[in-house]
Order: sequence, then C-alpha cells, then structure tokens
Amino acid sequence: MIRPSHLFVRLAACAALVLPLAGHAALFEDDEARQAILELRQRIEAQRLAGDKQAGDLRTENEQLRRSLLDLQNQIEALRGELARLRGQDEQLARDLADVQRRQKDMAQGVDDRLRKFEPTKVTVDGREFVADPAEQQAYDAALAVFRKGDFPGAQAAFADFARKFPQSGYRPSALFWLGNAQYANRDYRGAMSNFRALLAQAPDHARAPEAVLSIANCQIELKDNAGARKTLDDLVKAYPQSEAAGAARERLARLR
Repeated sequence: MIRPSHLFVRLAACAALVLPLAGHAALFEDDEARQAILELRQRIEAQRLAGDKQAGDLRTENEQLRRSLLDLQNQIEALRGELARLRGQDEQLARDLADVQRRQKDMAQGVDDRLRKFEPTKVTVDGREFVADPAEQQAYDAALAVFRKGDFPGAQAAFADFARKFPQSGYRPSALFWLGNAQYANRDYRGAMSNFRALLAQAPDHARAPEAVLSIANCQIELKDNAGARKTLDDLVKAYPQSEAAGAARERLARLR
C-alpha cells in the first residue's frame, strides 16, 4: 500500500514531466499555423500577381483591339472617300459622255442642215411643182417679201437679179410675173409688157398667164394704146374664157368700145 505522501510525490513528478511536453506541443502548433498563414499569403500574392498579369494582358489586348478597330474605321472612311471620289468621277464621265454625244449630234445635224442647203428640193409655186436649189428658193422668197412690203423699186431690182442669175429656174415664170407688176407699179409700162410677154412665151398654161395678159392690156391703156388694149382683151377672153381675168377683160372691153 502506497502512502499518501508517496502518491503526491509521484503525481508531482508526472506533472513535471507532462507540462514541458504540452509547451512543446503548443510551440509546434504555432509554427504550423504561421507556416500555413505564410503559404496562404504566398498563394494569395501569387494569385494577385497572376490576376494583375492577366488584367495587364487584357488591357494590352483591349488596347490592341481598340487600335485595330480605329485602324479599321480609318480604312472604312478612306474607302468611303475613295468610293465617293469614284462615284464623282463616274458622274463626271457620264456628263462628259453626254456632252460629247450632244456635240456629235449637233455637228451631225449641222452637217445635215448645210447639206440640205445645197440639195435641190421639190417646191410648188403657183400650182407648178418643180425641183429647185435652196439658193433659188431663198432668192425668190426674198424678192417676193420685198414686193409685199410695197418696196416696188427694190422688188424690181430683186426680181430682175433673180431672172439673170437663174434663167432656167422653175421659179422664172412667177418671177417674171412679179417683175412685171413691180415695173407697172413703177410706171415702167413697156418693161412690164416685155416681161409679161416673156412669161406667156415660156409658160402659156401658167396659173398667172391670164393675169399677165390682163396686165399687158392695162399697160397699153396707160400708154394710150386703146386699140392694142382691145385686141389684147379679146385674145384674153378667147384664150382663157373661164378665168377671173377674162371676166375683168369683158368689163373693160365694154368701157373701151
């Protein structure tokens, strides 16, 4: 049997042995905690660094992408400008082509007009159809316009010039008729009779022939040749009995008898 005093001594000895072991255990646990914290910090720092690197890489990629987008936008704007320039060139070329085509058409029309000025054409004057050069037509129309204005001296000169320039013209009988009328208005009765007779000799069936005969009789009356006038009026009634001139001739014959 162990005495109480001996038991206490033994328990004290055991406690002395256990207490250092507990202290060592506590120290061991603190080192592990510190090591764990250190490792955790290292992992966190590594993750932070990795995150920073990744963020930097993303920023770099974003910057590169932004520059690429900006370059692409600039290229698009440049292409739009080039397209607008090309469209402008196309429009200008279209306008130039239209101008060239219009000038060609005008030139062709001008050539045709000039050719037509020299090409003979069919005309109808006083019921007679014939072919005349444009120069003949222009000269005849101009002389007739002078006569219709009442400029009988000018008309006489114009028709006389026409008769000299175009002796074979289909206008000639009508030109002689108006030349004779201009001379009659200018009191050149003998000259008028000469041209009226030239008309009758060249074209006795001319639409103006009955009027020409009546005009010859009027000239004879002005020259006091009543006998010649009566004969001319008788010839008119016999040659052109259905004409208006023949009716006028009958009235004058009645006054001259």
